[in-house]
Amino acid sequence: MRFPIVAGFLTVAMAGTSAQARDYVSIAGSSTVLPFATIIAEQLGNNPSFKTPIVESGGSSVGKKGVCDGTGTEFIDIGNASSRMKTGELEFCDKNGVTVTEIKVGYDGIVVAGSKSGKLLEISKSDLGKALTAMVPVDGVLVENPYKKWSDVNPNLPEIAIRVYGPPTTSGTRASFAEMVNQKGYCKKDAEAKAALKAAGQKDKSCRAMRTDGAYVEAGEQDNLIVQKLQEDPNAYGIFGFSYLDQNSDTLQGAVISGTAPTFENIASDNYSVSRALYFYVKHSHVGVVPGIKEYMAEWVKHWDEDGALAENGMIPMPGAERATYHEAMKNMPALTADMLK
Repeated sequence: MRFPIVAGFLTVAMAGTSAQARDYVSIAGSSTVLPFATIIAEQLGNNPSFKTPIVESGGSSVGKKGVCDGTGTEFIDIGNASSRMKTGELEFCDKNGVTVTEIKVGYDGIVVAGSKSGKLLEISKSDLGKALTAMVPVDGVLVENPYKKWSDVNPNLPEIAIRVYGPPTTSGTRASFAEMVNQKGYCKKDAEAKAALKAAGQKDKSCRAMRTDGAYVEAGEQDNLIVQKLQEDPNAYGIFGFSYLDQNSDTLQGAVISGTAPTFENIASDNYSVSRALYFYVKHSHVGVVPGIKEYMAEWVKHWDEDGALAENGMIPMPGAERATYHEAMKNMPALTADMLK
C-alpha cells in the first residue's frame, strides 16, 4: 500500500498531558526520514494499546541534537537523521548524560529533479558541484562562483539560468549532497580546483559551502514545497530524497548524474553515486518510561524488507544481513560510542 507523503507531522490529543507524564512517542529530525517514520507511526497507531507518535521534521541536525538535549520526557525520544551522527554530536550526548543506540533503517538516493515539461538535466557529478559550490577557480584563483547558466559550466548543458531549490544547513540531505557532489565529486577530482585550494591554503572540505547568490535557494525542510516550486517553474531544479521523486513521478523527472538515472534499481545496486544511509537514534533512558518505543521499533522490522510498505514508498531496503544486524540492535540496545563512528 502506498502512503501519500505529506508535509507537516502527525499529531495526537495532548490536552491534560504534562511533559512528565507523556504517553506517546516523540520523534523529530530529517525531512527525508519523515515520510517513512510517519508510515511506521501510523502503523503503531493502529494498535489500540498505544497512541500514535508525534513525528516532526526540522532536519537531521534537529534530530541528532534533539535526542541529545537531555534526559526527561520534555525531550524527544527518537531523532531521525539522513546523515550519520558525528563524534562531536555524540560528545554533546555525553555532555548531557544521554546514551543512544543507532539504528540504520535503509538507504536513499539524493536526486536533482525538474519538471517533466522542462529540460532533462544530464550532468556529471563534477559539473554539478562546479555549478553549486560557493567558490570556484578562475585563472587559478578562488572567486565567488560566477556561472549564471548551466551552459557556462559546460557548453553541453542547457542554456538556462542555474536555479536550484534545496534544503537549509540543518539538513542531512544538504550535508550529504555537499560532501558527495561539491567536495568529493568536484573539488577532490578537478585539477584546477585542487590547485586553487592549495594555493589559497584551504582544504577541499571548504567546497561544501553552497552558493548564496540566488543560484541555490534554501527552501526549508519541507521537501513538498520544493516539489511545488518545480511544478510551477519548468526551468528550475530541486534537491531532495528519492522518495519524493518516486511519489511525484507523474510530473517530475530526475537528473541523470554521471550517466546514471536515479531509479530504485540503480540506487539499490549502488550504481547511482549520490546515495546515503538513513538512521534514527533512540534515547536509552526513555525506553520503558515512554510507552511504545520498543513497539515503534518493532514496526520498522515488519515493513522494511523488499516487499514492505517502506520500499513501496521509495525507501531502498537494506540487505537481509544488515536488517538482521539492526533488528538485534533494537533488542540489545548497544550504546553508541565514538569508536563505532570511526
